Amino acid sequence: MAPNILLITCDQWRGDCLSAAGHPLVLTPNADALAREGVIFARHYAGAAPCAPARACLYTSLYQMNNRVVRNGTPLDRRHDNIALALRRNGYDPTLFGYTDVAPDPRWLAPRDPHLKSYEGVLPGFSVRQLLPEHQKPWLSWLAARGIDVSAGSPGIHRPVGGPAGSVSDAPPVYSRDETPSAYLADSFIRWLGEQDGAWCAHLSFISPHPPFIVPEPFNHMYRPDSVPAIARQESWQEEAGTHPLLAYLIGTQSAASFRPELEGLVRDLDEAAIRQIRAIYYGMVSEVDAQLGRIWEALHAAGCWDDTIIVLTSDHAEMLGDHHMLGKGGYFDSSYHIPLILRDPRQTASAGRRVEHFTEAVDIMPTLLDLLEQPLPAHLDGRSLKPFLQGTPPGSWRDAVHWEFDFRSVDSGDAEAHFGLEARQCNLSVVRTERHKYVHFGGGLPPLLFDLAEDPAELHDLAGDAAYLSLRLAMAERLLDWRARHLDQSLALSQLTERGVSGHVAPLPPG
Repeated sequence: MAPNILLITCDQWRGDCLSAAGHPLVLTPNADALAREGVIFARHYAGAAPCAPARACLYTSLYQMNNRVVRNGTPLDRRHDNIALALRRNGYDPTLFGYTDVAPDPRWLAPRDPHLKSYEGVLPGFSVRQLLPEHQKPWLSWLAARGIDVSAGSPGIHRPVGGPAGSVSDAPPVYSRDETPSAYLADSFIRWLGEQDGAWCAHLSFISPHPPFIVPEPFNHMYRPDSVPAIARQESWQEEAGTHPLLAYLIGTQSAASFRPELEGLVRDLDEAAIRQIRAIYYGMVSEVDAQLGRIWEALHAAGCWDDTIIVLTSDHAEMLGDHHMLGKGGYFDSSYHIPLILRDPRQTASAGRRVEHFTEAVDIMPTLLDLLEQPLPAHLDGRSLKPFLQGTPPGSWRDAVHWEFDFRSVDSGDAEAHFGLEARQCNLSVVRTERHKYVHFGGGLPPLLFDLAEDPAELHDLAGDAAYLSLRLAMAERLLDWRARHLDQSLALSQLTERGVSGHVAPLPPG
C-alpha cells in the first residue's frame, strides 16, 4: 500500500527555535518526538524570502532565478511543475489546509478575474479543504460562532487584551489556546482524517509563528524576556544602518505595527526590553503550534496510520527577532533563512533520531518525496533527494555550501527602485554560504559583503573592503557565478532534437 504523505509548514519559524536543535529555552516536545523517529536536518535553509518567493522554491524545487517568483504577488509561471501536481500524477489527491501564497499566472485569466487581486492563490494541483488566507475570515466566522467578538477583524483581533497601550506586553488576545488559527486548522485536518479510507496526502500550512506576535495563555507566560538569548546586532540602529545601503533602507522602512497592531513608529525605535518581550512571545507561539502538532500526532495514532505516514515538518523562511535591529524576514542574514526540517518515513528506520549536519535546502523537499515514492526524479530540478540520509547512507558527494536570493524591488510603488536609483531587475542579491565564509553579491553596483562566520557568527564585521581578503572575495564570487551557471533553467536545455527525435530530458508541462 502506498504511504500517506503529510507536509507541514509553519510560517516564519527560525531553525534554531527547537529544543531538538539545542535551543536553550524553547520547548517543542512534539517536534522533538518526530525527530526521534526521523531525521533532523540542522543546516536547512530557505531559498528566498518573503513568503511567496520562499514557497515557490519549496513547491517547485527551482531556485528563485528559475521560478522567478521574486516578491509577494509575483505570478508563478504556469509552465512550472510543482510538488502538488507531481503527487497528483502519482495517484494522490493533495489536500490543502491553510494557504500556499501563490499568485496565478495572469496570462491565463480574464482581466477582471478576482484571482488577479490577491497573491494568496492556491498552488495548482491542490484540492482545498480549508483555506485560511491572510484576512482569516473563515477562522473569524468560526470564532464568532463561539461567541467571540470579531468586529476588529484581522489583524485587529490580535491586539492584546488588558495590556498597557502603545507598548509590548505579554497580555493575551481575546481568543483562547483552543481557538488559535493553528488549533482551527488542526481541528479541520483531524476531522478530514477521519473520512479517509485509502492512501492520502495533506499539506497543513500553519500561519504561526508569523506575526502579529501574540499568543494566548499559558504560552504568553512560558518564557521570560530576561532569559532570551543575546540579540545579534550593532550597538545602535544608526551603526547597523551604516554597514550597508540595503540595511539602511530596510531599517528605515520597517513599521512596528506590522508586527504588533497596537504599536506606532518603526521597529528600529523599539528598545531592548520590547525586543526581548517579542522574543519571549515568539517562543510561546512556537510552543503553541508545537502543541497542535501533538494533537495531530495523537490523531494519526488513533486513526491507525502513524506507521504508514511520511511526515515533513519545515518552514517557508525564518524570522530576524530583533537581530540587526530588524523584525521579519528578508535581506541576507542567516536569521531570515535558517529554517527547521524534520523528515520521518516509517519505512526508513536505520537513521531514526539522527542529526544531519550537511547543508540542505528547501528545493530538496519535492525530489525527496518523489524518491521516497520510488519515482524518477526530473533532471531539471535544482534540489536533490534527501532519501540517502533517511536510509542511513549519506551520499559520497554532497553540496558544501548553500545559496539563497532576495529581491527587494517594489514593482507596484517603485519605492525601492527610486530610493536606490536602480531598475527593478537590479534590485536583488545572491548569497553563497560555506562552512566558514559567506559572500553576498548585489545587483546594481551595490557593494558586496563578506563575512568570516568562524570569527564572526553574528555577521557584524564586513570584510569585503579589506585588501587582505580580496582573493577570498574573488574566489567566493567565482563560486557564486559557477553555481548560477550550473543551475540556469534546465527545462529544455537538457534536451536536443535529433534525427531520431527528442534526446534527453524535457520538463513536463502542467495539464490544462
